[in-house]
Amino acid sequence: MTDTATAYLAERFLRQIQRAAAKAKQDVRAFCNTNSQSFDKLAKQANVQYNHFVRTSEPDHRFAVQHFWLMLKERGYIYESKHEGWYSVSDETFYPSSAVHLRLDPATGRKFMASQETGKEVEWVSETNYHFRMSALRDRLLEFYASSPQFVEPASRMQDVVQQVTDGLTDLSVSRPVARLSWGIPVPDDTSQTIYVWLDALVNYLTKANYPFQVPGQEHAAGWPADVHVIGKDIVRFHCIYWPAFLLALDLPLPKQILTHAHWTLAHEKMSKSKGNVVNPFYALERFGSDTMRYYLVHSGGIQDDSDYDNQYIIDRYKQLQGNLGNLVTRVVRGKGWSVRRAVTSGRTDDSPEGKAHVETLERLPSAVEHWLAKLHPGAAIKQVLAVVQQTNQYMQKSSPWDLSARTDEHGVPRGIIHLPTDQHIRKVDSIIYLCAESIRICGILLQPVMPQRMRHLLDLMGVDEGRRMFQDAVLGADREYGTPLVDVGKGREGVVFPPLESDY
Repeated sequence: MTDTATAYLAERFLRQIQRAAAKAKQDVRAFCNTNSQSFDKLAKQANVQYNHFVRTSEPDHRFAVQHFWLMLKERGYIYESKHEGWYSVSDETFYPSSAVHLRLDPATGRKFMASQETGKEVEWVSETNYHFRMSALRDRLLEFYASSPQFVEPASRMQDVVQQVTDGLTDLSVSRPVARLSWGIPVPDDTSQTIYVWLDALVNYLTKANYPFQVPGQEHAAGWPADVHVIGKDIVRFHCIYWPAFLLALDLPLPKQILTHAHWTLAHEKMSKSKGNVVNPFYALERFGSDTMRYYLVHSGGIQDDSDYDNQYIIDRYKQLQGNLGNLVTRVVRGKGWSVRRAVTSGRTDDSPEGKAHVETLERLPSAVEHWLAKLHPGAAIKQVLAVVQQTNQYMQKSSPWDLSARTDEHGVPRGIIHLPTDQHIRKVDSIIYLCAESIRICGILLQPVMPQRMRHLLDLMGVDEGRRMFQDAVLGADREYGTPLVDVGKGREGVVFPPLESDY
């Protein structure tokens, strides 16, 4: 549909990885090599395409991070100082005393200090390391937020970010002693320290944009600044406060927007490995297929609020697709008494009140979808498409072309007594079928990013040329060449868009 550069991160939580590798009795690099393959495999199985799979242990990334560090130091933003505070190994960050509290583990009765934000355990740490003068950037950050009020989506999280910065910023500890953290990128002029994991990880966005080797005058050619970062709500502070501060310190462009999405719960509880209430994505993809899972996640996933995951919800969503879009395609493509190709060739729309209203609906659809995508709400965008599918079914049911076509065969030859002139009769049927066919074609094009394989099959059934399946083609009357199926439309699984699931539970 449109060109998008995407990158995958690996090896972000350095100390956690270091501990996990030790527990597995593996060398840290070998441990990361094995685990990174799982993420790469998952992306392929989910039919997710990306330009770069970024591993923060790669040589070009190490060079970029160390250069970034030296530039910060040269500008006076890095200084050495003793640091004390509550540190979370799981979150890889320090928390002020006001952000932690005493908690009780109900299973063991053990008391421990934990982050109020994430609930993860924290420990008191006292060490000498390097700091970033983030407090010096408070006013510049607030000016930037004021000039870019839609920088963070949704708006409620933008308000939270502004409030946090308004309340004041403390300087950020940006290194750890090698004695405590050896797996990571060394501070370039002090090998006794390892660069803070989030400074390391965030710079990866610049690494594949050729930083620091951009050609003067062509700094944006490699994809920076990013149009959109897509992140979970639990890492808003790092991406929406720390990252802009780092970039502002070096006068580098900031990403244009950051979409912060909510989380998936299971049985309305936060997923947790320790509780065992997690979903294996490989099993889900194997059972339901990538298109079904992609559709479910986009359709039902929360941006503002968390969404609950359940296999039955996936099945219900799929059956809705079968009953609405799948059934509509079958009725149009396999219908007796009319020819889709003849209807498309005529290009005549139904001039009844219902037909005129449906024409207006189809004309509005592309801009409505574009509107919601621009607002970073893909779920709302596909719901616009599904609403048109439902309206098309209602229009077709009310127009009843099968009753009209019963008087002629698919070639327009009269059958028995004709109550309307034959040519007028054929024109009426063709005008109804044309509108229905256009609805399917346009909706199929618009749903391709969500269900690429199923929509490819749908457009093949409609006979749409592969070169006519872009966003600009999703316009009423834009294609008059389709209508002859490119695949078999006979009975069986191959002739339907959404075949039955293997099981309903």
